Amino acid sequence: MQEVARLGIEPRPPGAAVRALEETITLVRALSGGGGPVTFDGEFFQVKDLVPAAAPTPPIWTGSIGPRSLAVTGQLADGWIPTRASDWLSRVYAESRPLIDEAAAAAGRDPSAVGTVYNARGRITDSPTPSFRDDEGKWVGGSVQQWVDELTSAVLEHGAAGFIHFPADHSEADTALARWAREVVPAVRAAVTTA
Repeated sequence: MQEVARLGIEPRPPGAAVRALEETITLVRALSGGGGPVTFDGEFFQVKDLVPAAAPTPPIWTGSIGPRSLAVTGQLADGWIPTRASDWLSRVYAESRPLIDEAAAAAGRDPSAVGTVYNARGRITDSPTPSFRDDEGKWVGGSVQQWVDELTSAVLEHGAAGFIHFPADHSEADTALARWAREVVPAVRAAVTTA
């Protein structure tokens, strides 16, 4: 809510925020890809005879958390980024992704059309670590090969559509992001392509 307020937008109660999310996605899709003028008379947004942009609709991704916003993601969005750096083995994913899939199917969509991109936070170490995860199952990182094995598994076995890397230590961000881009990403692409 604070992030929304900083943008000069009045925060809405949760139920209204979800309805506004649904209207927003619907309106963005209507106002993309050319075509005739759009008139939309929603609860939150109204436009009259607005000419759509010729550009195609950009991919629409959410960071939905609650059941209703997860349902909107399944019904209308292109993808989902789980919150709190949750990955494919997390409780957040296990409890949330089925709600997206059920809503997508109920809307006549293939659930696999709603991609999932994961925030991958952890260290890229010079040598292998005893475990890629801590005792609670949280991702902590490891060697380049450990990252490659883990992320390749996420794509092939869990359908991951992509990853966003956040270094665990901001003081090492430049080095970590360089290793991510030069060593981890190409190796994962190669492993996924040859699988």
